[in-house]
Amino acid sequence: MENRNLEFKDKVVIVTGAASGIGKAIAILFHQMGAKVIAEDYNDDVKDLGKDYENIVPFVGDVTLEETAINVVAFAIEKFGQLDILINNAGRIINKLTVDTTLEEWNMVMNTNTTGAFLHSREALKVMISNKTGSIVNIGSYACFYTFPTIAAYASSKGALAQLTRTMAVESIEHNIRVNAVGVGDVITNLINEHNPDGRKFLADHGKRAPIKRAAQPEEIAEVVAFLASDRASFMVGSIVMADGGMSVIIQ
Repeated sequence: MENRNLEFKDKVVIVTGAASGIGKAIAILFHQMGAKVIAEDYNDDVKDLGKDYENIVPFVGDVTLEETAINVVAFAIEKFGQLDILINNAGRIINKLTVDTTLEEWNMVMNTNTTGAFLHSREALKVMISNKTGSIVNIGSYACFYTFPTIAAYASSKGALAQLTRTMAVESIEHNIRVNAVGVGDVITNLINEHNPDGRKFLADHGKRAPIKRAAQPEEIAEVVAFLASDRASFMVGSIVMADGGMSVIIQ
């Protein structure tokens, strides 16, 4: 994996939610492909990436705060003099019926999954528009379009993220900036561990419902993200690329 094509050589990338799971896999892959990566997370564990990988710089911050978005983009410019790619990956989920969901829980999910992406995209776009180039990739879900009980907040946040992706795409393409998203299925991460101590096992088992009969590894999603961020996806604008093992096909 270390001898990857250096497709992103000298590109500067911000990845949110990079301490673990999909975000960590994305940060490492972009590093392997030559990029200079700012790995953002509220968890101090993100600092370990800076120890293990020369061109990954950790940034500790709360993705839901406006000041974090402003500061991380400013940090990219101060540190590297540019910003080429933004990956909005940070995510939260809560598994509760709508009637049992508190406003605090609703806001936690919406602020992380949707508002955080909006804030970081807004600040990144200010730089990208000035430079007349850039790419933003949002991490969505098959819950952008399909749902089931106990994910009201999560499905709403991902549906909103899909529409944010499309709107930013049509606003930004005139500046040579592409905005797309990946609709992921079940991925074996710690996403639901906060509410389910056997979260990784649950995701692995739930993934067996997909036609592919398994959940994804984070590295598989990272490959799709890298493609969308690259010039190989030059004609993709406002696309929601489903990387869900076929889950969205069987639940239509």
